[in-house]
Amino acid sequence: MEKRKKLPPFKILSTTAILGYGFPESSFKKGLSKKPDLIAADAGSTDPGPYYLGSGKSFTNRTAVKRDLRLMIKAGVERNIPVIIGSAGGSGARPHLEWCLDIVRDIAREENLHFKLGIAEADIPKETVLTALKNGQVSSLPFVPPLTPAVVEESENIVAQMGVEPFIKLLEAGAQVIVAGRSYDPAVFAALPIWRGYDPGLALHLGKILECAAIAATPGSGSDCAFGTLTEDSFILEALSSERKFTPESAAAHTLYEKSDPYHLPGPGGSIDLTGCKFEDLGQGRVRVSGSRFIPTDGYWLKLEAVRLAGYRSISVAGVRDPIMIDQIDDILKAVEVRVRDILGKDSEGSQIYFHVYGKNGVMGELEPVKKTRSHELGIVIEVVAPTQAEADAVLALTRSALLHYGYEGRIATAGNLAFPFSPSDVAMGKVYEFSIYHLMEVSDPAFFPVRIEEL
Repeated sequence: MEKRKKLPPFKILSTTAILGYGFPESSFKKGLSKKPDLIAADAGSTDPGPYYLGSGKSFTNRTAVKRDLRLMIKAGVERNIPVIIGSAGGSGARPHLEWCLDIVRDIAREENLHFKLGIAEADIPKETVLTALKNGQVSSLPFVPPLTPAVVEESENIVAQMGVEPFIKLLEAGAQVIVAGRSYDPAVFAALPIWRGYDPGLALHLGKILECAAIAATPGSGSDCAFGTLTEDSFILEALSSERKFTPESAAAHTLYEKSDPYHLPGPGGSIDLTGCKFEDLGQGRVRVSGSRFIPTDGYWLKLEAVRLAGYRSISVAGVRDPIMIDQIDDILKAVEVRVRDILGKDSEGSQIYFHVYGKNGVMGELEPVKKTRSHELGIVIEVVAPTQAEADAVLALTRSALLHYGYEGRIATAGNLAFPFSPSDVAMGKVYEFSIYHLMEVSDPAFFPVRIEEL
């Protein structure tokens, strides 16, 4: 029986936590000097909230994204190193993907680069979701209500987090640069090594850490590179800047990042089992990780994401310095809302009024454990969400003026209760979106996402 050839170390250069966050050229060049087999970056997240998925806009700046991509693509094409980007444009729906592809085409033209561009779309038609729902192939994530046909119909930009399969399909077709829609973050880093025969558990675990680049080092940074070397039985992490290093604690901590279960990390088609995982300090800021295993699930499940329009928002930012007012702030804010509702009557029924009080509980709201306000000043963001922008503007204007001149007990100054840092004080923020689909959908073909090759 012929002995299987041992796989050589597979080296990955992760440039930045999110495409557009930037990275030092010195770190990037150091990573290139190690002759990586792959240059990759995750470009998206749901962390900035539902607005970007609904609006079709990127939460990262075009100039910054173009700068990062120019360095990555130029180096990759000139050195024949594959470059892979996932969750293009931040949210990974068609408008985000096309936005990112336009940047890639600009770079190719400006730098006179010639390569095969692989494109994978993550958009899921409503009909596909409705059919899956009817067939019992949609399930809710924890704390998420069951999906209904009505919610599917009113949702916008439905995407699914693709696994490694669409990337492998494009690699098989000869893609040198891949830009994909919404992706499972580790897939961007794991697809190529898995295709070449490396252990999927180790490859996906390495991808889970590299997707945030140097955030997993210490001190962490989302604007710096990280380097991973994958072998048959482990992987090694190292930073590329003298300012930071990997430690067993930093690597283990980032493994648990954004996860509710410390031992099982779910993803498309299965989960990473970390019950036998080990983190070993190799010195010089390097850490070896071993024991990660990939456990396939019964059926192949993809995470769906979509949003729906929740209304229109207007805000006003103000400060309070009067200790007498600060002492009564909760009662004052309640009274102001009652007055606004009383004045506007039915005209305010569809609106929601929020007061975000910074210096008291503006970050945690009712979950704030410190109940006594010790601040000498408060920052108040008045927010109104309504069915139309006109209604939001009107309710905000009255709420702001009512709070500005509200007469509370012990009040001495009568010129106004609020200090406004900006003029105009009221800002129309536009559409407000909320997540409507955050569910799992079972598919028979993991690579069913549309892919194509474009010659640049």
